Formats: sequence, C-alpha cells, structure tokens
Amino acid sequence: MKWKSWPIKEIEKKDFPKNLKEISNAPEKLFYRGEWSEEIFSKTLAIVGSRRMTRYGREVIEKFMPEIVFQKTTIISGFMYGIDVTAHQTCLNFGGKTIAILGGGLNVLTPIENDNLYSQILDTGGVVISEYEPDFKPTLWSFPQRNRIVSALSTVGILVVEAGIKSGSLITAKIGLKQKKKVLAVPGPINSSVSEGTNWLIKNKAAKMIMTAEDIFGDFSHSPNQQNLFKDYSELSDLERQIVSILETEAITIDELCRKIKSPVTEISTTISMMLMRDLIVEESGRIYLS
Repeated sequence: MKWKSWPIKEIEKKDFPKNLKEISNAPEKLFYRGEWSEEIFSKTLAIVGSRRMTRYGREVIEKFMPEIVFQKTTIISGFMYGIDVTAHQTCLNFGGKTIAILGGGLNVLTPIENDNLYSQILDTGGVVISEYEPDFKPTLWSFPQRNRIVSALSTVGILVVEAGIKSGSLITAKIGLKQKKKVLAVPGPINSSVSEGTNWLIKNKAAKMIMTAEDIFGDFSHSPNQQNLFKDYSELSDLERQIVSILETEAITIDELCRKIKSPVTEISTTISMMLMRDLIVEESGRIYLS
C-alpha cells in the first residue's frame, strides 16, 4: 500500500474550487491525498457508469480517452468497479490526470483490488478525495452522497457511459441537472440492461447523445428536461412507505418522525438520507417534506 506514504491533508470550504463551494449542500471540509492545485480542477469531465461494465463500455472509454486527454481534461470518477476504475486507469494509460472521489475514508481501500490504482493516481499528479474521516468505512448512503461532489467538480460535464435504469449513475445525472451541469450519455444496445439508463436519459432529453469524443466538447444546444424525471414512488421499502404516508399529511422534523415510527433511529436516519438523495423527499428549515 504505497499510497499510505502520502500524507492526508485537509482543505476547508472557503478554499474549494468555486463550482463545489457554491452548491447548497457542500461539505464543510475535505480530506485528500495528492497534489491539490487550481490547474487540475480547471477543466474536468466526470465519467460515471455501471459497476457491471460490459466489453462495449470498456471500448467506448478506450475510444474516447485519447481525445479527452489531448484536450487536457482531468477525469473525475468514483473509484469503484467497472466504469469508474476503467475511466481512471485508461486516463492514466494515455498520460492524463485523474481525481478519485471516495465513498469512504482515505485509509479504507474499497475495493481492495484498487491498491495499485490508488498509488498510480497520486504518483502521476492526481488527487484522491473524501469528505469522510480517514478511517470511515463506506455505507449504502455514503456512495450516493459523494456523487454530488463528483458532479460539482465537473466543468465540461458528466458523461454516463453505461447505467441501469435504477442506478447510482442516474443519481449523479439527476444531481448534475440540478447543478445545471451538461449531462452526456452514450447510447447502448436496446437489449442491454446496463444501457437502459443511458438510453432513457437520451430519450427523455435529459442528456446529450454522445457518439464521438468530439461530441463531448461541442455545443449543448438543448435544455435538459428536468421535470420529475427521477422521482419514483412505485417501489418503496416498508419503512419508506411509512415515511411517505406520514409526510402526505404533514411536514415533520426527523426527531418527530423517529417518535412516530417504531424503528431504530439509525435505520430511519439512513433511510432518510437515501430518500433525500433519490429526490423522494426534501429537507428545509429542519423539516422533511415530500418532494
């Protein structure tokens, strides 16, 4: 674990890149390893996609990456299996720089197979970032929560290569639309489950269809459709249904919600966090409302 020789540093919100500092739910500080510089954040493309990457997804990244690196664009991704790791590694293979945003602390390697990649990112002038304490172990909610940082740091846009119809990548796309980012999607085979999400984004005009690397850097002439594209109340857990039922009659604080529902507080808090990220509910002035 060569990467452990790199010191962990902290940076406060006031020193964040402008596009991250100005989002409404920006973290107060970040932890990082590597070379934090204004230059590495100046031109950035987020690449997100399925952990169940297919050969097609790999070939798309390998086809696009030479032009992306030639355009001196830093790649941002989430350091997980599939599209994330392939985007990071392919960028490095072509001599580019990349930023990894972790879903856990900087000392918690997830997945363990990324040991060498972690070191490569640092050795080539990249940065590994987390909003969580260094020894924090990732949870179900921490991965989607970090996606707002992946989106916020992108300046060129968010490229969705492969994504299921209900996936973390579509959460990132939704966040990107709210942050007024350019969302880009690669079309895929209509019989592929990991292309359902990208094809859906294109069909609903929530993303620009990308066929070549040059398309990424072209004009974005249409306005993305943001009208409740991601809101889905059809498949809820029993606890989520209880929460929705209560919120249909009144806005409520989390403490009041915990008193009404006979479930562990930690389970309710985690569920609330996931529902906020999925835009099923919103929180304003300390109260929870249906979105």
